[in-house]
Amino acid sequence: MATSQRRRPGRPAGRSDTRERILASARQLFARNGIHKTSVRAVAAAAGVDPALVHHYYGTKERLFAAAVRIPIDPMQIIGPLREAPVEELGYTLLSTLLPIWDSEMGAGLIATLRSILAGSEVNLLRSFIQEVIAVEVGSRVDNPPGSGIIRIQFVASQLMGVVMARYILELEPFKSLPAEQITRTIAPNVQRYLTGEVPEWPAP
Repeated sequence: MATSQRRRPGRPAGRSDTRERILASARQLFARNGIHKTSVRAVAAAAGVDPALVHHYYGTKERLFAAAVRIPIDPMQIIGPLREAPVEELGYTLLSTLLPIWDSEMGAGLIATLRSILAGSEVNLLRSFIQEVIAVEVGSRVDNPPGSGIIRIQFVASQLMGVVMARYILELEPFKSLPAEQITRTIAPNVQRYLTGEVPEWPAP
């Protein structure tokens, strides 16, 4: 005789299905509302689960975001060193953190994810990550004169996207084969200038 089993609240049957519904809900809410305006509670409600289950599977909201956009790395691996580095070393710290990750086996997954995002409909997610996470974590430290932090971060993003394009997508030689440390030391001063040097005035929005 079949017996019914009581389930804990917020734990629908099918672990894989539940996780996919959480990710689908997170992806939709992050794209629509941005990262800061999307709470774990809102994601849980959209997925029909208890918020504790979202934390159980993904831990922090940053890890949930990484899973939602299929980034195979905890964003805190990048944000952590940037929080601790002196402002005058941010350019070098950023590149010396990113390039070894991009050059690793994990980096292949990151580049594939980036290709997918840029070619698909999830570019809003990448924009949110740059403007709501990186700009907040780093831009607030280099916001001098006031209001310049966001444009500084966007200049840095343009430089980093150029590195990704030349080294990993177009695979231009000899740039592709240069040691990561050589690229870091060559480009870091320019990135640091974007972060702490003079920036041109631009029209107020």
